[in-house]
Amino acid sequence: MPYPKGHKIKVRGKIVESAARAFRTNGIQDVSVPFIMKGAGLTHGGFYSHFDNKEQLVAEACEYAISDTIALLQKVADQEEQNPKINTVIDYYLSPYHRDKTEMSCIFPALSGEISRSSEEVRQVFTHELERMVAFISNLADMDVSKGRALFSTMVGSLVLARSVSDPELSDSFLAAGRLQAKEMLRSMQG
Repeated sequence: MPYPKGHKIKVRGKIVESAARAFRTNGIQDVSVPFIMKGAGLTHGGFYSHFDNKEQLVAEACEYAISDTIALLQKVADQEEQNPKINTVIDYYLSPYHRDKTEMSCIFPALSGEISRSSEEVRQVFTHELERMVAFISNLADMDVSKGRALFSTMVGSLVLARSVSDPELSDSFLAAGRLQAKEMLRSMQG
């Protein structure tokens, strides 16, 4: 009996979603194809009917993860009625919740170090997605892209350091300092 129309696309989507979750939490190198397939509820053998190699999956998982993050941050921003929406996004991005929910958080803090050693194809996709994220942040903050890059760099760097330390109080202090610095940057850039 043949599969229903759209089955292969749906399965591919499950694999990409599983990979994005796994890469966000464990990085690229420490995640195997069998682990990704198991996370999608599939067997390892079916991987190559959907992807040529792991690098192709990494590229698609990056695109998926950034679309997912932008949609989440837009939802967070849309819930704010009083304060500037970018402040709400900064507060969420640099929150203990976002720090700790690695499986659904932004991939830039999780993968930036590894991406520099990836294939040119993956680096091109990552670059494009980073520019897309910076454009989202810049538009939300109503600032030019150059300033948006500085703001997002502060946010990512703060989250990387908060995740890197073993002391919970120090981790929280990196988040708080990042929120304060990002909002101060906003005021000086917009003022």
